[in-house]
Amino acid sequence: MSDRRAVLAALLSLTALPVLAAEDGSRVEPVALPFAVKAMRGPGSDVALSVATSGLLPVARAPAAASADPKATGNTAPPSVVVVWGEGGGAVLSLDGDRLRTTLIGAEAIEGFAAAETPRGAVPGSRRALDGPLSAYLTGPTRALGGAPGQGTVLTLRERQPLGVTAEPKAVPVTTQTLAPGDGRVFAGRTPQITRLDGRPAVAAVTAQGPAVSGLAVAAKGTDGVWTLRAQTPPQAGKGPEGAPLALAAIADFTGTGQPQIAAIRAPDGEGVLQLWRIADGTLSLAGEAPGYAGPVAGEAADLAAPVPRGGGAPPDLALPVAGRGALAVVSLKGSPVERARLPLPAPAAHGVAVLDAGGTAKTILVGLADGRLVAVSAP
Repeated sequence: MSDRRAVLAALLSLTALPVLAAEDGSRVEPVALPFAVKAMRGPGSDVALSVATSGLLPVARAPAAASADPKATGNTAPPSVVVVWGEGGGAVLSLDGDRLRTTLIGAEAIEGFAAAETPRGAVPGSRRALDGPLSAYLTGPTRALGGAPGQGTVLTLRERQPLGVTAEPKAVPVTTQTLAPGDGRVFAGRTPQITRLDGRPAVAAVTAQGPAVSGLAVAAKGTDGVWTLRAQTPPQAGKGPEGAPLALAAIADFTGTGQPQIAAIRAPDGEGVLQLWRIADGTLSLAGEAPGYAGPVAGEAADLAAPVPRGGGAPPDLALPVAGRGALAVVSLKGSPVERARLPLPAPAAHGVAVLDAGGTAKTILVGLADGRLVAVSAP
């Protein structure tokens, strides 16, 4: 018992550290939690969606929120939450107006949701992406091909189909398609991200070719319902002895053109280069890049970047750590990458970066730190 009291006292002392402030008035404040954060999932992740629709939270009790019918009507969007957990506890962060609300829940419950991130047949340790009826994940371990842990030979796409009106309970029909990157490539151990191109679903994933070369691939669903690999970037060499693969940062309409772009970090270990890739006419073209940023290294599951919605029809910014992870940058990608804010962190970012918004405008950026703390950054 005395050991647990000592740990709790240490954590409480950490949250008592001074509030940091940036030149624009944004504040970095610690979030009081009775455990050290070891993992973090942001809005739209498998864990966050599962928790938000599980009934564990009062805000998740609308019956339509968990509908399995992809054509269900009404407001089916689950509440936007961030989930963190560690040894001995878990918490769900959400907004109550402009105020950050923390709901403590059992770590065992969250770990159960986290286990579902890796569906049956997926590469061990990998995570799936979810968006409505569509899920995307890696299958086919590459060990026989000399691939690294977490890589997959195939991108698997599963879509729930409309169930229709029935008097008897029936399983929701599901269609499954698989895609391989070809050309001696495999899919790198990065979680895919789902978006829409020309109004139809699309999935972005990272490919790897040997130990030090990687690129981006975009799969899109055609008007005939068939998925194909729409575009791939030229292979890019990583830095360092292990050549860490590209990291997907985020997908959003960062330039305000009406179509999404892909933000990625090349060679994310150390001095990473932020890249913006445009998708048009079946090709991926580099629209801009800027050095000095960090992403997850190979084998790291943290999501270290998130779009920052600005509201009022303005394109979103991107929040991500700078090189060394000692500060959080908010970058505009509308033209050449320009930092709108840089906020010092009391410890390096490690477990994730996530944004909570209200009405389409970012209010709070949450960052999981290497020392187990969680900090809340007021959006600039």
